[in-house]
Amino acid sequence: MRMVDAHQHYWNPARGDYHWMEPGDPILAKTYAPQDLEPERNECGVERTVLVQAAATVSETEYMLGIADATPSVAAVVGWVDFEKPTDRAILEKFAQHPKFKGVRPMIQDIPDVDWMLRDDVQWGFKAVQELGLSFDALGYPQHLTNFLTLHKRYPDMRMVLDHCMKPKIRDHNAESFQHWADGMALIAKETGAYCKLSGLVTEANEDWTAADLRPYADHVMDSFGPERVMWGSDWPVCRLRAEYGDWHSTAVALTEQLGEPAVVRIFAGTATEFYRL
Repeated sequence: MRMVDAHQHYWNPARGDYHWMEPGDPILAKTYAPQDLEPERNECGVERTVLVQAAATVSETEYMLGIADATPSVAAVVGWVDFEKPTDRAILEKFAQHPKFKGVRPMIQDIPDVDWMLRDDVQWGFKAVQELGLSFDALGYPQHLTNFLTLHKRYPDMRMVLDHCMKPKIRDHNAESFQHWADGMALIAKETGAYCKLSGLVTEANEDWTAADLRPYADHVMDSFGPERVMWGSDWPVCRLRAEYGDWHSTAVALTEQLGEPAVVRIFAGTATEFYRL
């Protein structure tokens, strides 16, 4: 099986546009490049990756495309344009001509206005993504689920994937928060053609997390979306806040192996290949 990591990052904090990153963070605030991931990626049998934006700048997307040009293992780039600048349509059209540029990801989780994605002035961006045949990575929290449902119904032909299982509150697990998240995820799965990334769960859990802590969330994603719409992603190096690449990979395998080999192949290779048109 030619495994695909559907979500990882490379960055250099010295570029100065990773505004969410705490200066001096011992894990995150350092350069991560392809040669840093290669040993772990090879050990896990991951041949290709999807490189996802981590800065709300066009220049970071250009930086990632440069990495992709020089790195055969990077099969796709998910970048960024400013949805609040309609003139960025020209930039998006230019990016779309690059063979490895596959989609965009506004950093919605960092925008204070939970209804930002429904504002009239940003709709051109979603329309352009749909018209150009690009994909949309939905980055948010459980409170965004209702609006992502509305958005997908507004643009039913836009290929949308929910990043990091929409970041359920695993470390503060309680019946009410789980049900709110579970209901919202199930509704999107039922009423739209959206996909979901099995990623980001470890960083929403406590430091002493176990696979059992993650299983209710992983099981619900599998039950709701089915393997045909679920793709595994490492979220490396962010995952290193809780687990190394290989640890999360082996945990994800353990969380899915009961589904059978065809489903596992789909989750770890086929779904991302199809969704991102690799």
